[in-house]
Amino acid sequence: MPDSIQHQAETPGRAVNITFDDGPDPRWTPQILDVLRWHHVHATFCMIGPQALAHPDLVRRVVDEGHRLCDHTVHHDTTMNHKPLGYQESETLDALAMIEEASGGARVEYFRAPGGAFTPGNRARAARNGMRPLGWNVDTKDYEEPGATAILRTLRDEIHNGPTILFHDGGGYRGQTVEALDLALTWLRAHGYAFSFPKVG
Repeated sequence: MPDSIQHQAETPGRAVNITFDDGPDPRWTPQILDVLRWHHVHATFCMIGPQALAHPDLVRRVVDEGHRLCDHTVHHDTTMNHKPLGYQESETLDALAMIEEASGGARVEYFRAPGGAFTPGNRARAARNGMRPLGWNVDTKDYEEPGATAILRTLRDEIHNGPTILFHDGGGYRGQTVEALDLALTWLRAHGYAFSFPKVG
């Protein structure tokens, strides 16, 4: 497994990867899954380990509906890159174990460091455990709650940066994300985009 940070899509050509961070959340993740199902789109869910363990029904729904799993650590520590490697390893591997347990043993294909706090060490550890480090190209800033229209505008303005789009299904109020996701998937399809997963290998 390469330890370089992946951004590209598996599907060649004009394709995007929809990704969500900080869940699963019992209020917002089901709504996001409903929107994805309505649009016939699959996505990657970057989960916080204890959140996954607390909501195994949601983790299994994510898997059952054809989405992919991503390790987003235990404590979402955006400063983990400044801390000892042992701490970074426990944040990564403990979350991996939690997500695997919650999912009933589904494969966790990616690792995304909180806030992009990647280091050569945590990337290498993730890769040795079968997870491709996963970056993003478009940060929709949905966590700032600027309104659904503003979230969509950010996506449209930044889509030229690359295919991997970052939303959030946890970590706070995500009603605007649910609304913006519906708008974004409609807009992307109307403008000729296909939907993919990030490359693993």
